[in-house]
Amino acid sequence: MSMKSDSVAMTSLAGERKQGAVGIFGTGDFGRSLGLRLLQAGYEVVFGSRDPKNSALVAKGSKVMTHTEAAQMAQVIFIAVQRDHYDFLTSLTPALEGKVLVDISNNLKRGQFPQSNAEYLSSLVPGASVVKGFNTVSAWALQSGALDSESTVLVCGDDPKAKQAVVDIAHSLGLSAQDRGSLGAAGELEDIPLQLFPNWRLPLWVATGLTAFFFFYLLIRDVIYAYAEKGQDISYRIMITLANKVFPIVALVMLSLCYLPGAVAAILQLYNGTKYKRFPDWLDRWMLCRKQLGLLALFSAVLHVVYTFIISIRYNVIHTSDTEVITQIKKNQSVPFDNAEAWATDAFLSLGVLGFAMFLLLGITSLPSVSNTLNWREFRFVQSKLGYLTLTVCTTHCLLYGWNKFLKPSTYKWFTPPGFMLCLVVPCIVLILKLILSIPCIDHRITLIRNGWERPTKVQSSKMDAFLEKGTTL
Repeated sequence: MSMKSDSVAMTSLAGERKQGAVGIFGTGDFGRSLGLRLLQAGYEVVFGSRDPKNSALVAKGSKVMTHTEAAQMAQVIFIAVQRDHYDFLTSLTPALEGKVLVDISNNLKRGQFPQSNAEYLSSLVPGASVVKGFNTVSAWALQSGALDSESTVLVCGDDPKAKQAVVDIAHSLGLSAQDRGSLGAAGELEDIPLQLFPNWRLPLWVATGLTAFFFFYLLIRDVIYAYAEKGQDISYRIMITLANKVFPIVALVMLSLCYLPGAVAAILQLYNGTKYKRFPDWLDRWMLCRKQLGLLALFSAVLHVVYTFIISIRYNVIHTSDTEVITQIKKNQSVPFDNAEAWATDAFLSLGVLGFAMFLLLGITSLPSVSNTLNWREFRFVQSKLGYLTLTVCTTHCLLYGWNKFLKPSTYKWFTPPGFMLCLVVPCIVLILKLILSIPCIDHRITLIRNGWERPTKVQSSKMDAFLEKGTTL
């Protein structure tokens, strides 16, 4: 086939893709970005503007005209202006009769107005069908195509046909759509962009609580104990030494909290004998924020690594090391090499490096740009198998840190266990539960349940016994 015929075929295909005109009132960032995506999807785009001559920034291929002219050409019109500027629409009431108006606006704070923007728009133009939608999709995401986290368009409205028209446009742009009901739900949709990290609240509270608890716990054990019992002022250790004890503890505990709800869910499914019974709300919330827990754990682990690197340049470490060397020279003594201590130290450091590397791999694979390239089996292998291996390595790293300290009386200051011992409780519980759930007979039952098998209830069992008894009698 010749190049000329190829070009004719492409032109014909583009003509077949060409769809009806879509209007956009407003030439701001969102309006221009939306217009560009609509043009790429094959729509004819008409902008309504107060000053049609000032249209240098709109996408090439679109038309810019007055609001009245744009309203006459388009059946679906996106209102990409702020609520404060809606008043001009009242003068366009005849031209907007029977049109579909898509309100994409958001507010600066919750409860800013007594009624939602979409309902207010509907009261200004009663002859039009108002649909709330596209307010959760940003202009930057539309322009760059980075829609991993904003790929769902939420719509609501009182006219089913109008909502379907907006849904069709969303699908044409490669977005999914979700119907949220009548226009009365517009206020709820307008509050969604105002939420500040809703999935991070519980993980942040957990991280803050663990950090505060272990910080004050270790402050009492290390700094206050030394001052009260020995008269030593080692408060300078708060900045580096104390922090470098808190961060690894928080990292290990939060990493284990990522996998504990999975074990709890498996136990509940075994107890219920079915996967169709809902988990408690607290467990649902816990499982939904596991990614955030893991990322915060990684953040604490990174801080631990950074603090560890700067230990060697601290003044008190250099001073202590020089003093010990000078003391040995004066006494003409040398500390003998401890082979067991060398093995323990190298194993401790090696597992720390390996555990941190696997920790980083878990964090990288949780990114949408990476996880989207993995199939379900690959993603599950990394986040489950590699995740448990990471937890095992990091737990062993902590055990080696205290390998010769567990039985020393001096370890238990004021009869309290050290922080590294407390942080081992949750990880060890998780690993023990995982070991028990991995027993073949238990793992087989869990697999059956998750594949849809259900344990017969007492009523079903009695009916089956009666049926078998009746068959035997016949």
